Formats: sequence, C-alpha cells, structure tokens
Amino acid sequence: MTSPITFTQEGRIGLILIDNPPVNAISGPFITGLAKALDRFEAADDLDAVVLYCAGRTFVAGADIASFEDPSGFSAKPFNTVLARLEAQSRPVIAALHGTVLGGGLELAMACHHRVARPDTRLGLPEVKLGIIPGSLGTQRLPRLVGAELALDLVTTGRKIGLQQALQAGLVDKVAEGEPRDIGLAAAEALLATDAPVRRASELDVSPAPADVLAKAEAEAAKKPGWPQLAAAVRCVRAAQELPFAEGEAVEATEFARLLPSPSSKALRHLFFAEREAAKIPGLPRDTKLRPIRKVGIIGAGTMGGGIAMNFANIGIPTVIVEVSDAALQCGLGLVRKNYEASAAKGRLTAQQVGARMNLLQGALDYGALADCDLVIEAVFENLALKQEICAKLGAITKPGAIIATNTSTLDVDALAQATGRPADVVGMHFFSPANVMRLLEVVRGTATAPDVLATVMKLATAIGKVPVVSGVCYGFIGNRMAEVYMREAEFLIMEGAEPTDVDAAVESLGFAMGPCRMLDMAGVDVGAKTVIEHGRAGGLPDDPSYRALVQKLFAMGRHGQKTGAGYYRYEGRAPSSDPQVKAIAEQLADRHGIVRRQSIGREEITERLLYPLINEGLKILEEGIAYRPGDIDLIWVAGYGFPDFLGGPMWMADNIGLDVIAQRLAHYAGQRGDAYGYWRPAALLGQLCGGMRLAHWKG
Repeated sequence: MTSPITFTQEGRIGLILIDNPPVNAISGPFITGLAKALDRFEAADDLDAVVLYCAGRTFVAGADIASFEDPSGFSAKPFNTVLARLEAQSRPVIAALHGTVLGGGLELAMACHHRVARPDTRLGLPEVKLGIIPGSLGTQRLPRLVGAELALDLVTTGRKIGLQQALQAGLVDKVAEGEPRDIGLAAAEALLATDAPVRRASELDVSPAPADVLAKAEAEAAKKPGWPQLAAAVRCVRAAQELPFAEGEAVEATEFARLLPSPSSKALRHLFFAEREAAKIPGLPRDTKLRPIRKVGIIGAGTMGGGIAMNFANIGIPTVIVEVSDAALQCGLGLVRKNYEASAAKGRLTAQQVGARMNLLQGALDYGALADCDLVIEAVFENLALKQEICAKLGAITKPGAIIATNTSTLDVDALAQATGRPADVVGMHFFSPANVMRLLEVVRGTATAPDVLATVMKLATAIGKVPVVSGVCYGFIGNRMAEVYMREAEFLIMEGAEPTDVDAAVESLGFAMGPCRMLDMAGVDVGAKTVIEHGRAGGLPDDPSYRALVQKLFAMGRHGQKTGAGYYRYEGRAPSSDPQVKAIAEQLADRHGIVRRQSIGREEITERLLYPLINEGLKILEEGIAYRPGDIDLIWVAGYGFPDFLGGPMWMADNIGLDVIAQRLAHYAGQRGDAYGYWRPAALLGQLCGGMRLAHWKG
C-alpha cells in the first residue's frame, strides 16, 4: 500500500507531504508514515528545518471516525507518541495550513513549533459533537497557545474559528497567500533567518481563565448530563492551567478513555455516520448530472415562505417571492428584514450583508415573475385543493426543466405532481419551522420524480446548510407520520387522567427539549387540528370520534397555543402554566367517548406509550420502503423534532431498549386498552428482528 506520507527535501529544508484524500484523515498508515518521515528527518544532519503540509483541498480535517469503532479498541497513544516526537525536535517544525484544520489535524498543527496559514483556513476542535474530547493533547496545548478562556470556549462548543481570530489569539503565527508547500518553505526560511529558538506549546505558561468563567462552564455542563463530554472538557482545561503538562496529559487521557465507549458518544457517532449515509440514494448514480439552480421562486411570503427564501439569499441565489396581495407581500419581506437585522444586532451579519441579501429578494404579485426560475417552491398552508390549484399554474408557467417543489408536511406529493402535468419535475421539500434555522430538510421522492431532480435538490440542500433525508410518499412522510402516533397517545393519556405537565415531563426527563403538548402549543394547535381534519376527511386517519378529539376541541375553542395565550397550557408571554380548564375539557371528552379516567398515570407508562408506538411506526415505515435506512429516521427525529442527539434517535434507542422488550410492551398495551384500529399492532419487521438482531444491522 502506498503511504499517505512522503518525505523529500528542498535545499536544507525537509518536506513532509500528507496526501490521504479526501480530507487527509488520520489513520493507522498515516501515523506509521509520519513516524517514518520523522525518522528520515532525524537522520538527516544536513537539514535545518522541516515543513509539514497537505495535498488537496484541506489540511488534516481530523481522525478517521470509523477507527473509533475498531472492535479491538481504539487508542490515541500511537498518534500522541508521534506528536511528542514532532514537538521535541531541536530544529524548527513548521505547519503550513489551509482549508479546515480540525480535531486531530489541529492537534498535529499545535505540536509543530510554527504555524503559517492561508487566508481561507478555519480551525477547531469539534470532538464534543461526537461525545468525546480531544484525545491528542488538544485540551493541554490549546490553552498554552491561546489562553484557557478561549480554549474552554472552543473545546466545549466545538465551533470553528476563522484565520483572523486564530492569528489574533496566537494559534497561528503568520498568514500568507500561495500553495501550502510554498508558504511553508517561505516561513521556514524566514524563521531560520531570525535564529530564534524553537517554541514548544507544551512549555508555555497558560493564561488562566477567570474563576467565574470556569464556574459558569461547570454549571452549564451540569445542566446537560446527556453530554458528559462537556464536564470532562472543563476538567481538562482546568488541569491545563493548574497542573504541569504531563499531569494534564494524564487527566485528558483518562477522560478520553472514559468517554469513547460511553452510550452518548456511540449515539452521536451513529448520527455522524447516518448523516453521511443519508446522502447516498439507492439507484441514484453519484455522477447524475444536476440541473442548474440560478434563480428560485417561492409561493407564499408567510413565516415559512420567508424563512425558505432566506436560505437561498444567504448563499447568493436571487429569489422571487409571490403573494396574493401587496400587504401580505410587504409584511413577509418586512419579517425577513427583521430577522436579518436581528442577526446583525448580534454581530453575525454586517449592515452591508443585510442589504446585499435583501437585494437578492424580489417581491411579486403575478405568477409570471416565476417564468425564468430554475426552482419554484410552493409554501402555502396545508390544503390539498389549494395546493393542487397552485401546482397546476406552476406546471403551465414555469420553463421546461424547472423543478417544482412542494413544502407540504403531510399531503400526497404524487397527487400534487399529477396536478402540474409534468410529475417528473416535482419533488417534496419539507422545511421545518423556522425554515431559516432548522437543519432538517425532508426530501420527498414522488413516484415519478426524475433522478436528476432528486440529485439536484439533495445537493442544493447541503449548499443551504440543511441535512437532507429522502422519504417516500405516504401520509406525513417519515417525521409527521411518526409524530401522529406520538400526539395520539399524548391526547389519550390526558383524556385518561394525566396532566399535560405529566406527559411533557416524562419525555423531557429523557432529554427532550419539550414534550408533545408544549411542542404543539408552540407550532400551533390550529395547525395540528387542521391537519387532522384535512386527513380525516380524506380517509387518511381512523374514523373514530375519539381520535385526536382534544386537539380539535381546543382548536374549536380558539385555544391555538402560544399565539393566542392558551392551548394545552395558559401563557404569559412564552412561559407555560397549568390550566384547570384543560383538565375539565379532557374529563368531558372522556365521558363523551367512554374513556375510563384514572387517578394517576406513572411516568414509565407515559414514556412507553409515547415512544414505543412511535418506534413501531418507524419500523412500519422501514418495511414499506418509505425510509431507506434506520439512520435516516434517526436523523429526521434528531434534526427536526428535538429528539435528544445523545440517545441517537428512535431507531437507535430501540436497539438499546431491546426490540423484544418493545414487542412485549406493545402487546401489553394492546391487551390493556384494546386494539380495534391497530394502534398497538407490532410492525412485521419488529417480529422478524426479535430474538437478538439489532436494527443497526438491518439492510432492508
């Protein structure tokens, strides 16, 4: 096997080239190759310095995450030993940086004596997002280079910083334009001309973080027990400022070894791989030619439409927004401007950037303004007849080859595609609210959706910063179809005697940001009720008057959630408080529909009745081919519905609970509550997998 590391020299300077595409990830052969390159440098008495640089589009972007899953066990020690050798060199070691310098890549750079970087360079230690901490002395060298306060921020957030901040902080010594090899050689020559002694990060004093900063970080970490890596990161940075380097190294090693096999880290790594797998669509060649997207049109300037438009303006794509009235249009554009100005007030945008993005947005009252658009997305409210009417217009008005997308969250994409008269051009693009913030994009592949349409939308989604996941066509697609059974059981539990606070607290205790009642109050009780009514009429939901009776009653009473000050809760501003009237409503509905009330319902039952049917529905979605992989379902629920990432998503959670256990509990509730409508009927796939097989190993 060809080594990813080569050693050459130019004059009296050694050159270590890393060429391990696509992102120069650290692996076993990488470490072996780097050690051999150091052997050659150490044996070459005629060399005065060595430059380490990378081929391709980036410097080392981190470790090969797959190596963490090695059944024989992962150890950072081999890489750390090479880094110690690198830093101990008596002759200058220069790192020439470009692209992304992340994780182990930044730890490699910090072990060098001098760092020169191109202006496009971004640096960071994102390990916390994988449930771990830096394991190759990142928590010890970084505080010595930039101070403990900034190091604490970078290690606990995992955020990247740009070159100017890195230069100002002392993480980078020099900025230069040019090829990495050239800027590295120039930096080496300049450094040798000064005859300055080598500067080792491990020998520097730490500028300590203020006591209140450390205390605040510890308090914040304590609020997130599902992310134990945060507390570990604080302990390591504290060790860096209070202990000698060798003792801090031991603290980091202990914390890293404890975190790597933890359930939360395994779950986060599962999601890391799931996100990459979601981009691979069975039967869709990787070289599928994409349709050009130079201009986008949006139908509807409401909260959703405006948020969708911002995604495209953010990346420089001209976007036209069509509304039925000028008042609605101006209101929508005003809301977009307000959102941008709020970002500017927080320092995230400049006034010039706000102006530039607003200039990319054009308002119109006529569908003719969409004639030259390459992609048009309808974002009107959930009404099949209205959306079919709009789709018919778009089929006639948009140019040949233009993609027509619907933002429907539940409706039949195939029916909408047929309405256009050109179904091959149609795809679902289900954005989540607020559309300019939420990461998930559910891409709905219709029966007739052309391969290049699907490929184009998937690529475009990543360009606008979304996590795209493909779903087939069914009621609610993946996310909302599963959410329906979750909300169904929440309502039945309340009608049986649980309080909304009981229902929400059960899942919030697992790490959910909010339970189903608070979630629907925030999204809008009216939105939920109208969806139920729409699909009840279409025959998509059970013909049972007790089904979702509570949300329909709250809607009829004008209790639409936060926006009306009352829903499942009563609101002063956004703060929810229990409302006795909801209990009275639930009692009335229970009496009307013959539902037996109970004095109390335990948290374990609430949790099982909310989550086990949701998991079961996910299994049905898999067996029907609506979702390609269990990981796709997990991504949707974590990125779009607030499922705790440290639990890995509902399918990953199911494996950890045990599929046999879930099947048994579904049978228990079917016997206890009856199952006339198949609410508790186990998915066929659940029966097939019981007996020890894990969903993680299911390939469809």
